[in-house]
Amino acid sequence: RPAAAAPPGAPAPAGTGTSPARPEPGRPEPVGAVRPEAAGEAGSARNGAAAKRGDGPVPVISPLVRRLARENGVDLRELEGSGPEGLILRADVEYALRAAAAGRLRSSATMEPYPAQAVGLGVDTPVAGPSYDRAAASATSYADITSVVPGAGGASRGATPQGVRVPLRGVRGAVADKLSRSRREIPDATCWVDADATELMQARRAMNAAGGPKISLLALLARICTAALARFPELNSTVDMDAREIVRLDQVHLGFAAQTERGLVVPVVRDAHTRDAEGLSAEFGRLTEAARTGTLTPADLTGGTFTLNNYGVFGVDGSTPIINHPEAAMLGVGRIIPKPWVHQGELAVRQVVQLSLAFDHRVCDGGTAGGFLRYVADCVEQPAVLLRTL
Repeated sequence: RPAAAAPPGAPAPAGTGTSPARPEPGRPEPVGAVRPEAAGEAGSARNGAAAKRGDGPVPVISPLVRRLARENGVDLRELEGSGPEGLILRADVEYALRAAAAGRLRSSATMEPYPAQAVGLGVDTPVAGPSYDRAAASATSYADITSVVPGAGGASRGATPQGVRVPLRGVRGAVADKLSRSRREIPDATCWVDADATELMQARRAMNAAGGPKISLLALLARICTAALARFPELNSTVDMDAREIVRLDQVHLGFAAQTERGLVVPVVRDAHTRDAEGLSAEFGRLTEAARTGTLTPADLTGGTFTLNNYGVFGVDGSTPIINHPEAAMLGVGRIIPKPWVHQGELAVRQVVQLSLAFDHRVCDGGTAGGFLRYVADCVEQPAVLLRTL
Protein backbone atom coordinates (compact mmCIF):
# COMPACT_ATOMS: atom_id res chain seq x y z
CA ARG A 1 0.00 0.00 0.00
CA PRO A 2 1.27 3.52 -0.68
CA ALA A 3 3.16 5.14 2.16
CA ALA A 4 1.98 8.44 3.62
CA ALA A 5 4.16 11.43 2.92
CA ALA A 6 6.43 12.36 5.82
CA PRO A 7 6.32 15.90 7.13
CA PRO A 8 9.30 18.15 6.44
CA GLY A 9 12.27 17.49 8.77
CA ALA A 10 10.90 14.14 9.99
CA PRO A 11 13.30 11.15 10.13
CA ALA A 12 13.33 9.15 6.98
CA PRO A 13 11.59 5.79 7.45
CA ALA A 14 13.58 2.59 7.23
CA GLY A 15 13.76 1.16 3.77
CA THR A 16 13.76 4.46 1.86
CA GLY A 17 17.40 4.19 0.93
CA THR A 18 18.50 7.00 3.24
CA SER A 19 21.84 6.06 4.83
CA PRO A 20 24.76 7.76 6.53
CA ALA A 21 27.18 10.00 4.75
CA ARG A 22 30.64 8.74 3.91
CA PRO A 23 32.81 8.43 7.06
CA GLU A 24 35.85 10.56 7.60
CA PRO A 25 39.04 9.40 5.89
CA GLY A 26 40.85 6.68 7.82
CA ARG A 27 37.72 5.45 9.66
CA PRO A 28 36.22 2.01 8.91
CA GLU A 29 33.25 2.06 6.58
CA PRO A 30 29.90 1.44 8.32
CA VAL A 31 28.48 -2.04 8.01
CA GLY A 32 25.62 -2.33 5.53
CA ALA A 33 25.73 1.34 4.50
CA VAL A 34 24.76 2.50 1.02
CA ARG A 35 27.15 5.28 0.03
CA PRO A 36 25.06 8.21 -1.24
CA GLU A 37 27.12 10.90 -2.92
CA ALA A 38 23.87 12.55 -3.92
CA ALA A 39 20.27 11.58 -4.46
CA GLY A 40 20.97 10.65 -8.05
CA GLU A 41 23.95 8.48 -7.15
CA ALA A 42 21.94 6.76 -4.42
CA GLY A 43 19.23 5.96 -6.92
CA SER A 44 21.80 4.63 -9.37
CA ALA A 45 23.32 2.47 -6.63
CA ARG A 46 19.92 1.07 -5.74
CA ASN A 47 19.09 0.39 -9.36
CA GLY A 48 22.46 -1.23 -9.86
CA ALA A 49 22.07 -3.44 -6.80
CA ALA A 50 18.60 -4.43 -7.90
CA ALA A 51 19.81 -5.19 -11.39
CA LYS A 52 22.68 -7.24 -10.01
CA ARG A 53 20.38 -9.32 -7.80
CA GLY A 54 17.64 -9.56 -10.41
CA ASP A 55 14.15 -10.50 -9.38
CA GLY A 56 15.19 -13.53 -7.29
CA PRO A 57 15.36 -13.74 -3.49
CA VAL A 58 17.85 -11.52 -1.70
CA PRO A 59 20.66 -13.58 -0.09
CA VAL A 60 20.47 -13.27 3.72
CA ILE A 61 22.30 -15.20 6.42
CA SER A 62 19.16 -16.55 8.11
CA PRO A 63 15.35 -16.34 8.06
CA LEU A 64 15.57 -14.33 11.28
CA VAL A 65 17.31 -11.53 9.39
CA ARG A 66 14.60 -11.54 6.74
CA ARG A 67 11.93 -11.40 9.44
CA LEU A 68 13.71 -8.52 11.22
CA ALA A 69 13.77 -6.54 7.99
CA ARG A 70 10.13 -7.27 7.17
CA GLU A 71 8.84 -6.27 10.63
CA ASN A 72 10.73 -2.97 10.51
CA GLY A 73 9.97 -2.04 6.93
CA VAL A 74 13.52 -2.42 5.60
CA ASP A 75 13.86 -3.21 1.88
CA LEU A 76 16.63 -5.79 1.70
CA ARG A 77 17.26 -4.98 -1.96
CA GLU A 78 18.47 -1.53 -0.95
CA LEU A 79 21.15 -2.88 1.41
CA GLU A 80 24.68 -3.76 0.47
CA GLY A 81 25.52 -6.92 2.38
CA SER A 82 28.83 -7.09 4.22
CA GLY A 83 28.97 -10.88 4.27
CA PRO A 84 30.66 -13.18 1.77
CA GLU A 85 29.50 -12.45 -1.81
CA GLY A 86 27.21 -9.68 -0.62
CA LEU A 87 25.38 -11.84 1.96
CA ILE A 88 23.17 -9.60 4.11
CA LEU A 89 23.86 -10.07 7.79
CA ARG A 90 21.80 -9.13 10.80
CA ALA A 91 24.29 -6.35 11.50
CA ASP A 92 23.47 -4.78 8.12
CA VAL A 93 19.75 -4.59 8.92
CA GLU A 94 20.36 -3.30 12.44
CA TYR A 95 22.65 -0.57 11.13
CA ALA A 96 20.08 0.50 8.56
CA LEU A 97 17.51 0.80 11.36
CA ARG A 98 19.86 2.90 13.46
CA ALA A 99 20.62 5.13 10.50
CA ALA A 100 16.94 5.68 9.75
CA ALA A 101 16.20 6.51 13.39
CA ALA A 102 19.01 9.04 13.51
CA GLY A 103 17.06 11.41 11.25
CA ARG A 104 19.18 14.21 9.90
CA LEU A 105 22.70 12.96 9.42
CA ARG A 106 25.73 15.05 10.06
CA SER A 107 28.05 15.46 7.10
CA SER A 108 31.05 14.44 9.21
CA ALA A 109 29.36 11.53 10.98
CA THR A 110 31.65 9.09 12.78
CA MET A 111 31.11 5.44 13.41
CA GLU A 112 31.27 3.85 16.86
CA PRO A 113 33.05 0.52 17.17
CA TYR A 114 30.96 -2.42 16.14
CA PRO A 115 29.35 -4.19 19.14
CA ALA A 116 31.10 -7.33 20.34
CA GLN A 117 28.79 -9.90 18.76
CA ALA A 118 29.50 -12.78 16.46
CA VAL A 119 28.66 -11.78 12.89
CA GLY A 120 24.97 -12.38 12.33
CA LEU A 121 24.76 -15.15 14.95
CA GLY A 122 23.37 -13.19 17.90
CA VAL A 123 25.83 -14.57 20.46
CA ASP A 124 28.16 -12.52 22.64
CA THR A 125 31.48 -13.51 21.16
CA PRO A 126 34.30 -10.93 21.18
CA VAL A 127 35.41 -9.59 17.81
CA ALA A 128 39.10 -8.81 17.46
CA GLY A 129 40.11 -5.18 17.13
CA PRO A 130 38.54 -1.95 18.37
CA SER A 131 36.08 -1.72 15.49
CA TYR A 132 34.42 -3.99 12.99
CA ASP A 133 36.57 -4.62 9.91
CA ARG A 134 34.23 -4.93 6.96
CA ALA A 135 36.93 -6.09 4.59
CA ALA A 136 37.98 -8.84 6.96
CA ALA A 137 34.37 -9.93 7.36
CA SER A 138 33.94 -10.12 3.61
CA ALA A 139 37.10 -12.19 3.32
CA THR A 140 35.91 -14.64 5.96
CA SER A 141 33.82 -17.45 4.57
CA TYR A 142 30.52 -18.46 6.08
CA ALA A 143 31.99 -21.90 6.78
CA ASP A 144 34.70 -20.26 8.89
CA ILE A 145 32.07 -18.36 10.89
CA THR A 146 29.98 -21.46 11.65
CA SER A 147 33.06 -23.48 12.58
CA VAL A 148 33.87 -21.05 15.40
CA VAL A 149 30.44 -21.07 17.05
CA PRO A 150 28.91 -24.53 17.76
CA GLY A 151 25.48 -25.10 16.30
CA ALA A 152 25.68 -22.11 13.92
CA GLY A 153 24.31 -23.95 10.92
CA GLY A 154 25.30 -26.79 8.65
CA ALA A 155 26.43 -30.12 10.05
CA SER A 156 27.47 -28.52 13.34
CA ARG A 157 23.86 -27.86 14.40
CA GLY A 158 22.74 -30.41 16.97
CA ALA A 159 26.00 -32.39 16.79
CA THR A 160 26.57 -34.82 19.66
CA PRO A 161 30.03 -34.79 21.31
CA GLN A 162 31.95 -37.96 20.61
CA GLY A 163 33.57 -40.04 23.36
CA VAL A 164 33.36 -43.18 25.43
CA ARG A 165 29.94 -43.71 27.03
CA VAL A 166 29.86 -45.45 30.43
CA PRO A 167 26.40 -46.62 31.54
CA LEU A 168 25.29 -45.40 34.96
CA ARG A 169 24.06 -48.64 36.45
CA GLY A 170 24.82 -50.99 39.29
CA VAL A 171 26.67 -49.48 42.23
CA ARG A 172 27.78 -46.45 40.20
CA GLY A 173 24.20 -45.74 39.14
CA ALA A 174 22.90 -46.07 42.70
CA VAL A 175 25.60 -43.71 43.97
CA ALA A 176 24.80 -41.19 41.23
CA ASP A 177 21.09 -41.23 42.10
CA LYS A 178 21.67 -40.83 45.82
CA LEU A 179 24.22 -38.05 45.56
CA SER A 180 22.09 -36.18 43.03
CA ARG A 181 19.10 -36.41 45.37
CA SER A 182 21.23 -35.13 48.24
CA ARG A 183 22.28 -32.09 46.22
CA ARG A 184 18.72 -31.38 45.13
CA GLU A 185 17.03 -31.71 48.53
CA ILE A 186 19.55 -30.84 51.24
CA PRO A 187 20.67 -27.22 51.78
CA ASP A 188 24.09 -28.21 53.05
CA ALA A 189 26.88 -26.11 54.50
CA THR A 190 30.44 -27.03 55.48
CA CYS A 191 32.76 -25.93 58.25
CA TRP A 192 36.26 -27.18 58.98
CA VAL A 193 39.09 -26.92 61.49
CA ASP A 194 42.70 -28.08 61.83
CA ALA A 195 43.49 -30.19 64.90
CA ASP A 196 46.67 -31.49 66.52
CA ALA A 197 46.27 -35.27 66.48
CA THR A 198 49.63 -36.03 68.09
CA GLU A 199 48.18 -37.14 71.43
CA LEU A 200 45.47 -39.22 69.75
CA MET A 201 48.11 -41.11 67.77
CA GLN A 202 50.15 -41.62 70.96
CA ALA A 203 47.07 -42.92 72.79
CA ARG A 204 46.39 -45.42 70.01
CA ARG A 205 49.97 -46.70 70.13
CA ALA A 206 49.67 -47.13 73.89
CA MET A 207 46.40 -49.08 73.53
CA ASN A 208 47.85 -51.43 70.94
CA ALA A 209 51.07 -51.90 72.93
CA ALA A 210 49.04 -53.17 75.89
CA GLY A 211 48.03 -56.33 74.04
CA GLY A 212 44.65 -57.56 72.89
CA PRO A 213 42.85 -56.74 69.64
CA LYS A 214 44.30 -53.86 67.72
CA ILE A 215 42.39 -50.57 67.84
CA SER A 216 42.01 -48.82 64.50
CA LEU A 217 42.21 -45.07 64.08
CA LEU A 218 38.77 -45.17 62.46
CA ALA A 219 37.35 -46.77 65.60
CA LEU A 220 38.76 -43.99 67.80
CA LEU A 221 37.28 -41.35 65.49
CA ALA A 222 33.95 -43.18 65.55
CA ARG A 223 33.98 -43.22 69.35
CA ILE A 224 34.61 -39.47 69.31
CA CYS A 225 31.70 -39.01 66.88
CA THR A 226 29.22 -40.90 69.07
CA ALA A 227 30.27 -38.84 72.08
CA ALA A 228 29.82 -35.62 70.08
CA LEU A 229 26.40 -36.71 68.81
CA ALA A 230 25.29 -37.30 72.40
CA ARG A 231 26.07 -33.65 73.07
CA PHE A 232 24.63 -32.36 69.78
CA PRO A 233 21.72 -34.68 68.88
CA GLU A 234 20.47 -32.27 66.19
CA LEU A 235 23.06 -33.77 63.83
CA ASN A 236 21.77 -37.32 64.38
CA SER A 237 18.44 -36.64 62.72
CA THR A 238 16.53 -36.59 59.45
CA VAL A 239 14.02 -34.23 57.87
CA ASP A 240 10.45 -35.25 56.99
CA MET A 241 9.43 -32.56 54.51
CA ASP A 242 5.96 -34.04 53.98
CA ALA A 243 5.18 -33.54 57.66
CA ARG A 244 7.55 -30.55 57.88
CA GLU A 245 9.26 -32.07 60.91
CA ILE A 246 12.81 -32.74 62.05
CA VAL A 247 13.06 -36.28 63.42
CA ARG A 248 15.80 -36.62 66.05
CA LEU A 249 16.95 -40.22 66.29
CA ASP A 250 17.73 -42.02 69.54
CA GLN A 251 20.17 -44.55 68.10
CA VAL A 252 23.40 -43.85 66.25
CA HIS A 253 23.86 -46.11 63.23
CA LEU A 254 27.24 -44.97 61.97
CA GLY A 255 28.03 -45.28 58.28
CA PHE A 256 31.56 -45.11 56.93
CA ALA A 257 32.61 -44.60 53.33
CA ALA A 258 34.53 -47.52 51.83
CA GLN A 259 36.08 -47.53 48.35
CA THR A 260 35.92 -50.92 46.61
CA GLU A 261 36.59 -52.23 43.12
CA ARG A 262 32.82 -52.11 42.56
CA GLY A 263 32.63 -48.47 43.60
CA LEU A 264 31.90 -46.44 46.71
CA VAL A 265 29.79 -48.14 49.39
CA VAL A 266 28.74 -46.98 52.85
CA PRO A 267 28.42 -49.90 55.30
CA VAL A 268 26.61 -49.13 58.57
CA VAL A 269 27.72 -50.01 62.11
CA ARG A 270 24.50 -50.63 64.04
CA ASP A 271 24.14 -49.08 67.50
CA ALA A 272 27.58 -47.52 67.34
CA HIS A 273 26.82 -45.48 70.48
CA THR A 274 26.76 -48.69 72.56
CA ARG A 275 30.14 -50.01 71.39
CA ASP A 276 33.56 -49.35 72.83
CA ALA A 277 36.74 -48.90 70.81
CA GLU A 278 37.38 -52.66 70.60
CA GLY A 279 33.81 -53.40 69.49
CA LEU A 280 33.92 -50.65 66.89
CA SER A 281 37.26 -51.91 65.52
CA ALA A 282 35.89 -55.45 65.19
CA GLU A 283 32.74 -54.30 63.38
CA PHE A 284 34.68 -52.01 61.06
CA GLY A 285 36.95 -54.92 60.20
CA ARG A 286 34.03 -57.25 59.45
CA LEU A 287 32.20 -54.77 57.24
CA THR A 288 35.35 -53.73 55.41
CA GLU A 289 36.13 -57.35 54.53
CA ALA A 290 32.55 -57.91 53.36
CA ALA A 291 32.79 -54.80 51.19
CA ARG A 292 36.04 -56.05 49.68
CA THR A 293 34.58 -59.46 48.85
CA GLY A 294 31.22 -58.12 47.71
CA THR A 295 29.20 -59.93 50.39
CA LEU A 296 27.57 -56.95 52.07
CA THR A 297 23.85 -57.44 52.65
CA PRO A 298 21.18 -54.77 52.10
CA ALA A 299 20.89 -54.48 55.90
CA ASP A 300 24.62 -53.65 56.04
CA LEU A 301 24.14 -50.76 53.63
CA THR A 302 20.94 -49.10 54.85
CA GLY A 303 19.60 -47.29 57.90
CA GLY A 304 22.57 -45.03 58.66
CA THR A 305 21.99 -41.89 60.74
CA PHE A 306 25.46 -40.28 60.51
CA THR A 307 28.46 -40.91 58.25
CA LEU A 308 32.21 -40.81 58.92
CA ASN A 309 34.36 -40.33 55.82
CA ASN A 310 38.10 -40.89 56.20
CA TYR A 311 39.31 -39.52 52.86
CA GLY A 312 42.78 -39.09 54.30
CA VAL A 313 43.53 -42.65 53.12
CA PHE A 314 43.63 -41.19 49.60
CA GLY A 315 46.40 -38.78 50.59
CA VAL A 316 44.30 -35.59 50.61
CA ASP A 317 44.05 -32.99 53.35
CA GLY A 318 40.50 -31.71 52.99
CA SER A 319 37.18 -32.06 51.25
CA THR A 320 33.59 -30.81 51.28
CA PRO A 321 31.60 -34.05 51.70
CA ILE A 322 28.18 -34.64 50.15
CA ILE A 323 25.73 -35.67 52.86
CA ASN A 324 24.46 -39.24 52.60
CA HIS A 325 20.71 -38.68 52.12
CA PRO A 326 18.51 -38.81 54.24
CA GLU A 327 21.06 -38.15 56.99
CA ALA A 328 21.76 -34.67 58.32
CA ALA A 329 25.55 -34.56 58.56
CA MET A 330 28.86 -36.13 57.62
CA LEU A 331 32.27 -35.76 59.24
CA GLY A 332 35.28 -35.81 56.92
CA VAL A 333 38.80 -36.59 58.10
CA GLY A 334 41.90 -35.74 56.08
CA ARG A 335 45.35 -37.26 56.25
CA ILE A 336 47.41 -36.86 59.42
CA ILE A 337 50.82 -35.39 58.54
CA PRO A 338 53.65 -33.60 60.35
CA LYS A 339 53.25 -29.81 60.23
CA PRO A 340 54.61 -26.78 62.08
CA TRP A 341 52.29 -26.09 65.03
CA VAL A 342 52.36 -23.85 68.08
CA HIS A 343 52.29 -26.24 71.03
CA GLN A 344 52.40 -24.90 74.61
CA GLY A 345 53.57 -21.52 73.35
CA GLU A 346 56.41 -22.87 71.21
CA LEU A 347 56.72 -23.80 67.56
CA ALA A 348 56.96 -27.56 67.13
CA VAL A 349 56.36 -30.26 64.54
CA ARG A 350 53.05 -31.97 65.34
CA GLN A 351 50.74 -34.48 63.67
CA VAL A 352 47.98 -32.29 62.19
CA VAL A 353 44.67 -33.30 60.64
CA GLN A 354 41.93 -31.28 58.95
CA LEU A 355 38.36 -32.07 60.00
CA SER A 356 35.34 -30.95 57.95
CA LEU A 357 31.66 -31.19 58.79
CA ALA A 358 28.94 -31.00 56.13
CA PHE A 359 25.54 -30.46 57.72
CA ASP A 360 21.93 -29.93 56.72
CA HIS A 361 21.16 -26.31 57.51
CA ARG A 362 17.51 -27.21 58.08
CA VAL A 363 18.29 -29.18 61.25
CA CYS A 364 20.64 -26.69 62.91
CA ASP A 365 22.50 -23.43 62.51
CA GLY A 366 26.23 -22.79 62.28
CA GLY A 367 26.59 -22.45 66.05
CA THR A 368 25.49 -26.03 66.66
CA ALA A 369 27.58 -27.38 63.79
CA GLY A 370 30.60 -25.41 64.98
CA GLY A 371 30.12 -26.65 68.54
CA PHE A 372 30.01 -30.26 67.33
CA LEU A 373 33.15 -29.87 65.23
CA ARG A 374 35.00 -28.05 67.98
CA TYR A 375 34.19 -30.83 70.46
CA VAL A 376 35.48 -33.44 67.98
CA ALA A 377 38.68 -31.42 67.53
CA ASP A 378 39.12 -31.11 71.31
CA CYS A 379 38.82 -34.89 71.69
CA VAL A 380 41.35 -35.43 68.88
CA GLU A 381 43.79 -33.03 70.54
CA GLN A 382 43.15 -34.27 74.11
CA PRO A 383 41.69 -37.81 74.13
CA ALA A 384 41.31 -37.53 77.92
CA VAL A 385 38.27 -35.32 77.25
CA LEU A 386 36.41 -38.53 76.42
CA LEU A 387 36.86 -39.83 79.95
CA ARG A 388 34.00 -37.56 81.04
CA THR A 389 31.55 -39.59 78.96
CA LEU A 390 32.99 -43.13 79.32
